[in-house]
Amino acid sequence: MTYQYEIRSWHSTYEEIYVVEGVRHEEPLAKAAVGVIIANPFAGQPYQDDLSDLTEPSAALGHELGRRAVALLGRPAESYGKGGIAGLAGAQEHVVACITTVFGNAFRESVGGGRAWISSMTKVAPPGTSIDIPLAFKDEVYVRAYYDGITFTVPTGPLPDELLICVAVASGPRLNQRVGGMTKEEALARLAR
Repeated sequence: MTYQYEIRSWHSTYEEIYVVEGVRHEEPLAKAAVGVIIANPFAGQPYQDDLSDLTEPSAALGHELGRRAVALLGRPAESYGKGGIAGLAGAQEHVVACITTVFGNAFRESVGGGRAWISSMTKVAPPGTSIDIPLAFKDEVYVRAYYDGITFTVPTGPLPDELLICVAVASGPRLNQRVGGMTKEEALARLAR
């Protein structure tokens, strides 16, 4: 039988930004992040070569985290990112095992598709540690206007024997972005060829 995650809690945050550098925008930039705290079956154990118990069921997490993030965003997602924190009795690789391609493909599907690799950040830390989830355009990682992020914190987790797995989505590029590079339209035109 395949390992099933022990889900302990769900968490989320939402931002709607109208003013940046004193410039007011009629259309805000919306960002949403959703995380789940799960038990870490490898916490406090000696080094393990096989982490497939964390990887194999991760599509279910990718789907549900993506579904919840888009629902919270309330509009189509144009950028995305993922990450996680292992509690102090775990290892960074335990988080990475949960957010590999198995997870990423399911997450992409839940946010309406995406052709770009998904930026990520992982670490080991005590409860209440913030994580900056990176964001990039979901169809082409080199669209500089979308390089952004959202800070996510679960005040009570992850405990030493837990993992926090989280995703983020945004409705568009940074407000007032002006450093040039490939545009969204150029990226989509290249992909259409």
